[in-house]
Amino acid sequence: MDISSPEAPKIVANLPLMNSIVGPPTNLAITPDQKLAIVANSVDWQKDGDDWKQVPDNKLYVIDLTTSPPAHIATVDVGKQPSGLSINKAGSLALIANRADNSISVLSISGKEVKLIDTVPMGEQVAHVAFTPDGKRALVAKFPGHKIAVLNVDGQKVTYDKYDMTVGLWPYNVDVVPDGSIALTVDNGFAGGSDGNIDTVSVIDLEATPPRVIDRVVVGDAPEGLTISPKGNLAAITLLRGSNQAWNSWYYNRNGSVVILKIDGKKVTKLDEVEVRGLPEGLVWSADGKYIYVGNYMDSDVSILRVEDTKKGLRVVNTGKSLKLPGQPASMRGRNQ
Repeated sequence: MDISSPEAPKIVANLPLMNSIVGPPTNLAITPDQKLAIVANSVDWQKDGDDWKQVPDNKLYVIDLTTSPPAHIATVDVGKQPSGLSINKAGSLALIANRADNSISVLSISGKEVKLIDTVPMGEQVAHVAFTPDGKRALVAKFPGHKIAVLNVDGQKVTYDKYDMTVGLWPYNVDVVPDGSIALTVDNGFAGGSDGNIDTVSVIDLEATPPRVIDRVVVGDAPEGLTISPKGNLAAITLLRGSNQAWNSWYYNRNGSVVILKIDGKKVTKLDEVEVRGLPEGLVWSADGKYIYVGNYMDSDVSILRVEDTKKGLRVVNTGKSLKLPGQPASMRGRNQ
């Protein structure tokens, strides 16, 4: 997507790749120089009698963004059911959470070559991994353990010293503010997604020794997508709110929403909530932090939200504008993520 005209984005290329809603909303990433992208495929489908069943895949697609149109140039085998992934700020290392292998894949990036160089066992299922801005640590969401693990990164060597922090129930996603002082996790609250109950975002102090959880912020039912503004002053979180459940469920909603959190140092508070469309998953900030793009899986489109600076302070509004997509969006990443 080209978002150079913020309220009139356009599609510049489509690549036919196997993918799924299983694994997102963070199963892709872009190198800081914007020359390369990597996309993980978490599951494949196999015939099972008269039906089909999901089985873990192990594919990572490498996409060259310098060509017109962008091209799929390589496929790398990683761990089973690769899910959330991240690239460091230097653009030299990538980490991938392998849900079915209970491990983290470590990949080197050199030019257009992406290569698996190591695997770090985590002891239980992991959903996502995110680098700190200095590239010296990474945080891993241990989904069924309700914990965030800390990895140490020294060049291409990644180690797990088995230090974990207990967060909210079923942490699905984690992100770090640009200055590296705190991290946020979205605590899904229920392994199957939305369940009608209120869930939280955990706040981790990364400047403490060792890092620790210092707060939890109530956000709503089933937070999944999470991204922090390039300015570091706001975070956006998608809420499923029953939009992925049967219409006769007592907590069903046709639409999901995006919660906006205000970040003031290490104090995080709920600022706003904006309704979007069905089953919102991925989120992307514009580089200037003035717009948020939200992928609505059920509606096959992208909602466009705008940050406004009013006399009463910042607020976020739905512009009512959207971009129709040729398929259902499950994950989104931007150049600043």
